[in-house]
Parts: sequence; structure tokens; C-alpha cells
Amino acid sequence: MLPPLLVAVVAVRHRSVLAEGFGHLGGARWPWLLAAAGVTCLTWVAAACTRQGAVVRRLPRRRLLAVQFAAGAANHLLPTGLGASAVNLRFLTVCGVPLARSSAALALYLLAESVGRVALLGALLLAFPGALRPAALLPEGALGPLLLAGAAALTVAAGVPALVPRVRVALVSFLRTALGEARSVHARPARALALWGGALAFPALQAAGLVLVGRALALPVPAAHLAVAYLAATVAVALVPTPGGLGSVEAALVVALVAAGGPAALSTAVVLAYRTVTVWLPLLPGALTLGALVRLKVI
Repeated sequence: MLPPLLVAVVAVRHRSVLAEGFGHLGGARWPWLLAAAGVTCLTWVAAACTRQGAVVRRLPRRRLLAVQFAAGAANHLLPTGLGASAVNLRFLTVCGVPLARSSAALALYLLAESVGRVALLGALLLAFPGALRPAALLPEGALGPLLLAGAAALTVAAGVPALVPRVRVALVSFLRTALGEARSVHARPARALALWGGALAFPALQAAGLVLVGRALALPVPAAHLAVAYLAATVAVALVPTPGGLGSVEAALVVALVAAGGPAALSTAVVLAYRTVTVWLPLLPGALTLGALVRLKVI
């Protein structure tokens, strides 16, 4: 709960910028916003393809797609994507995939999605090296503490399995299962294509949605720079454990868009519109779908 509280404090301190940002929303061009909504729908298709690609067993397509839509609502109940992971884990077990293999498939999905997002960001940075000013993304003097925190986290992650035998045994067993599942998936070209194609399409479609919202509000930032700003912000906030990225995504996106050259108030308006289209509008139907899937014992 701490990150949203800090974001609320910052929002109060910069309420004039927020108020100006809300004022820009009235001049948004609706065709671009509708296109952004359509691209958002395609992200659920990309997620379904990636989920199928991570499992050898053939999953029911319609139910799989409905589960991805519902998982978006569940993602706002638990931090760092745990809601969507829990929904998909339950769906796989209901479909008859053993729990160990379901967990391995979930890990493979998360790995592929992370690799796809970082790879896309790296490719865009190579193609457009001036798209983002990295120094503008971090407060002065924040790099050192961040590196120390990252090193401490890696030390703990490596030290716990080494010092606790039960954790080490469980980890080795899980890795053995996960590697076996990964080999089985990549032995089937169709599964491998779905896994990595979806993993690249998912962040690309999300970035495209932000580009379309930027066009709706006439944000004076090139499309490629907008995509780089989105990918950089989402990679950064993946480390912040807030439900659905609430607060942290908005703050990081505003900072990234300003670093890409956008005016602060207009960048705020773009982020508010983007999060409305991609998060808040689908939230209620997604929650209703989640409840229906639970009642129907799909999950």
C-alpha cells in the first residue's frame, strides 16, 4: 500500500498539473481512442496465444480467451501480476494439467513475456537511440541505492536456497520440471511460435495503444519515442509490488513521456486516458466475467 500512498502525496503536491491534464481530455479525438480500445482487445488474444504456447496440452480456445479477459480484473486484487497468475494456474489445473506442469507453464509464460518486452525495448533503443533521456527517469543520486538494492535482492535469492535444504530441493525439482516442459514445448514449432510470437506481440500492442492515445490528444512526441517510453516505464514498474501497477504505472509513464519530450500536463492527460481505456473501462466487465467463470467452474 506504500507506493499508492506516495503517489497520492505526489498527486496532491502537483494537483495543478493534474487539473490541467484532466482539462486536455475534453479535446481528445474519439476515433483514435476507439482504435486504442480495439488494440487493447487484441492484447488479450496475444496473451491467450502465449499461454497456449507455454503448454503442450491443447486448451479450449474460447475459455482461454475469456480467462485472459477475467485475469485482467483479478490482476488488480494482488500485487505484481499475482492475480492473473493465480487465475491462469487454476484454469490449467481445471483443464487437467498437473499442478507441477501448470506452475512450470506459468513460469515459462512469465519468462517469455519478460524476455519479449526487454528485447523489444532493446531493439527500439538501438533503432532510435535518442528516443529517451535515461538521466531524466531517475532522481539525482538514486542510481547507487537502486543498484545496491538490486544486488541485495540477488544475494538473498541466491543465499536462501543455498542455506535452506528444503528450499533447495523444491527449487531443483521445480527447475527440472520447468526445463522438461520447455523442451517439450519447443519440440513443437506451433507451440514455440505461439509462445514467442505472443510474447512479442503483447507488449507491442500495449505500446501501440499508448501511441494511439497520444495521437488522440495530439501529444508532440514521435510514435517510436512513445513506444520506447512505455516499454521503459513498464520494465521499471515491474519491480514495484502494487496491485495492477496502480499508481506506479501512472507515475512512471508520466515521467517517461516527459523524458521523451512531452509537456507535463499533456503527458498526464495521455496517461489518464490510456489507463482509462486499458484498465478502468474493462475492469467491471472483467470482474463479471471472472465471477461467471468461477460459477461455471472454468476456474
